[in-house]
Formats: sequence, C-alpha cells, structure tokens
Amino acid sequence: MSSLSLTLTGAAREAAEAQAPGLVDHEFASRLAAQDYTLWGPAAEEESAKRLGWVAPFEAARPLVGLVGQLRQELAAEGVDRVVLAGMGGSSLAPEVICASAGVDLVVLDSTDPKQVRSALTALERTVLVVASKSGSTVETDSQRRIVQHAFDQAGIDPFSRTVVVTDPGSPMNEQAREQGVRAVFEADPTVGGRYSALTAFGLVPAGLAGSDIASLLDEAESAADLLAEDDADNPGLQLGAALGGTLPLRDKLVITNAGSPLVGLGAWIEQLVAESTGKAGTGLLPVIVADGEPELTRDAEDALVVQLIDADAEEGASVDADSTDTVVSPHGVRTGGSLGAQFLLWEVATAVAGALLGVNPFDQPDVESAKVAARGLLDSPAPAEAESSTDGVVEIRAFGEASMLSAGASTVAGAVETLMQRVPDHGYLAIMAYLDRVSESRLEELRPQLSALCGRPVTFGWGPRFLHSTGQFHKGGPAVGAFLQITASADEDLEVPDRPFSLGQLIAAQASGDAQVLADHGRPVLQLHLRERESGISQVLDAVSTLAQ
Repeated sequence: MSSLSLTLTGAAREAAEAQAPGLVDHEFASRLAAQDYTLWGPAAEEESAKRLGWVAPFEAARPLVGLVGQLRQELAAEGVDRVVLAGMGGSSLAPEVICASAGVDLVVLDSTDPKQVRSALTALERTVLVVASKSGSTVETDSQRRIVQHAFDQAGIDPFSRTVVVTDPGSPMNEQAREQGVRAVFEADPTVGGRYSALTAFGLVPAGLAGSDIASLLDEAESAADLLAEDDADNPGLQLGAALGGTLPLRDKLVITNAGSPLVGLGAWIEQLVAESTGKAGTGLLPVIVADGEPELTRDAEDALVVQLIDADAEEGASVDADSTDTVVSPHGVRTGGSLGAQFLLWEVATAVAGALLGVNPFDQPDVESAKVAARGLLDSPAPAEAESSTDGVVEIRAFGEASMLSAGASTVAGAVETLMQRVPDHGYLAIMAYLDRVSESRLEELRPQLSALCGRPVTFGWGPRFLHSTGQFHKGGPAVGAFLQITASADEDLEVPDRPFSLGQLIAAQASGDAQVLADHGRPVLQLHLRERESGISQVLDAVSTLAQ
C-alpha cells in the first residue's frame, strides 16, 4: 500500500507555512473529522450540516464489499460480466478512475451524444446496467436508463433483471426501482454530496461489480484518515488545502499533470471536486489538465500552480525536489502521490480546507442549475438562441454575448477563433466545450495545447454535457475571466428517448444552447462552432487552428 506523499514548492509552500498554523489553532482538522458544520461560516451551515458524511464513510461502506461481491458472482454465473454505468459527475468519475487504475473494464455513459450512447448498446446478453443518481431526476441519467432498458427489452432480455440502482434512501428513483423489481437497489449515504461520494456506494458499487478491489480501496483511505484528522501543521490535508486556497495573490489556475502516477484519470476526478466546490461567489480554483510537454508546463504564470501526480513508491528515497518531467519550469507547485483511496480522502479534505480559506461553501453548486433550467426551457419551447452567425464550409459560426465577435473578417473558423482568443484577459483562460462523442471523436482534444500555445493562457477542455457537472460551475460562478469555445454537431443518426417528448439529439442541442446563453447572460464571450457534418467538420476546425500557428 502506497504511503501518502506531498511536496510543496514556491508559493504553494509559502501559503502552507502561512496558513497551516492558523488552521491548527482553529482545530480545523479535528473539527472536520468530528463533522463540525460551522467551519465554513453561517451562510454555509444549512448545506454543510447535511453534507459531511464523506469524512467517515467506512462503517457504511464496509458491508457493500460483501454484497457487491455476491451480486457480481451471481451475474457472472448467468454470463453477465459487462458493466455499463449511467451517471453524471460524481456518480461516474470516481468509478471510472477506480476501474481504469485497476485495469478493469467499465463502460461509462456520461453523455447525451447519440453516437456515444448508441455505441454502448452492444453485447447486451453480457451486460448489466448500473443507474447511479442521488434523486434519479438527472435528465441525462434518466435518458440513458430509458434507452438501455429499451434496448434490453428489444433484445428479449428482462430489463429490470439487468438493472442495478444506486441512489439515496427515499428518492423517487428508489421508490420506482423497488416497484419495478430491479435486480438490486443500493442506498447511498444521503449526507454525502455527489462529488465527495467516491468512497460511498456511488463509487464502490459500479467499480466492485466491474471487478475492482473495493475492499483494498477502503483500506487505503482508512489508513490515511487518522493522519488527515490531526491538528498538526504537517497534516497533508491542511498543507494541500492551504497551498490551493491560500496563495496571495491567489494562484487560481491549477495545472494538473500526470508525472508518473499509476492512477489513471485522477486529474479528471480532482477537476470536478475542486472546480465545482470552489468556483462560486466570483472566486475559485480552475483545474487545467495537461500532458507532459504541453504549453502550461513550459511557462511560469503568476496565477498558476502546477500539480504533479506522481508514483510515490517509484520515487521513494528520491530527492523531494526531483522532477519527473523536463517541461515543468514553474517553481510554484504541488507534488503528491500515494494509493488511490488515500488520494481520494486527501483531496476531499484539502478541498474543504481551500473552501474555508476562499470564503465559499464547498458543498453547494448554485450555478449548475441555471444551465439545466435553460436546457429544459429550450426543450419545452425550442427556439434558436439569438446569436450573430455565418457559415464557413461545413461549420456554422455563432457568437453569443458580444455583437462584435464576428466583425473585422472573423467570419471564418480561423478568424472567429482568433477573435475569441483576443477576448481572453491577461489573467484569464479559454475553455473548449465539445458536445460530441468523447470516445470516437477524441482527436478534438488536440485543440487544447494548440490554442494554449497561441493565446499564451491556460486552456481547459471539457466534453459536454459532462463538464456541466464539473467546471461548468466555475465558468459561471467563478471570476469573470473566461472565454468560451463551444463545439456542437448535428446527429448523423439520432436516438429517441423512450416515453419522452425529445430525442438525444434534441437534448444535447438544448444543453449546449442553454449553457451558451447562460454564459452570455453572465457577460462571458461565447463562440459556437456547429458542425453540419461531424468528421469533415472536426478536420476543418483542427486545420483552421493549425493555420493560426503558421
């Protein structure tokens, strides 16, 4: 089992040295371990009072190990060994990391793109569907459930015998699932919010059914719990939280890179936890996930901290200042490693600490609902959003929020993107939001480092609507320093949502347009590139950005 390691340098170390003693005097760690809901101020108490079960999840989680193992054996005896998980945000990111790090297959449905959802409707004779949602009302998860269960029915398979539900006690989905007689219902701790739920039924049930060793995961986390509860300036949870939320001036871009860590996809889980927990009230921390050699690692920006995720075992005995990459030039940063369970708990504690230092409630997400409301409105009364538009090849170019976006010759893809980059402030960022299939159309991610090199600022990449449950909160509730490039596409082959008055194509279009409008209403510049033809449109956008670098 890996030990928990943490090394801080530059501004990160200075912040920890400045803030940790006060946190110790405040008994922050022990009070958090005792689930003291007053730590974030009076305004947060109503929410925090019912959201601290993640601090000590072990007693509730341990019985799941045997129950999930038994169900996995039963399903395997029936020839069912493929797990499809329908869930968004915290309901899917943790099990995805757990399974990927263990080398275990898990099909994650966290999209409303018809192409991506359709690709999951294979090998149904071997498939069990896990539906994970605290309430069951999440439109994406409900749509995915309906589509997969309909596919089961069409294949002559009883859909309920192949459905496992993870939800809160007493939720509408809980009641519905029991009425339908689904294969199993696992009740999660209702005092744990979604993004803090990695060590609850939401993280453990799908990962365990897929074959991950969830008992060891819990052991890893529990072994770190006492250390993280100590009122000691060397407590890594206090140190990391202080480094994240205590720099002066605030270094609010967290450039996260895998520097040898065997924990696959941990950065994406951290991204949601940190961005959605802190990005509100005009402040917050924006994770920017990059690979070795990419631009954010080659410049020392005064508003950035570099977070390197390392293999603590491989580096045991090495110099604490040793770099595992040649491209990190910032002397201000964080290096952390250790077992996955310990990392889950470390980052949850650190995020709670950072929220207190930033003066925000780390357990709510006030701006996530706005995009949902806008999407529902467009589904009920579809109408084109008002936006300046033009067409270049197979790409429709639409600008939201600023009437001058497409002026001065910016009616080509390259010109419009160049104009958008000019709207990124000195301490701002560019966000790419792609409402396409993140599995088969992943080459769009090539845009991220290219645009970062061009604009000289951090660039995030999010797959829609998945990012709406992650960085989407920061984009609207954080500081108004973002510019937004949205990429959408027509569905080559749409997919109807059974017993709902909309298709997936209509849903994802409403989600994209609704989010663009909400961002514009917040004064953020938004450029939408809509691909009339997907493959050639992706190529056209990639080529256009490449020409800007020449």
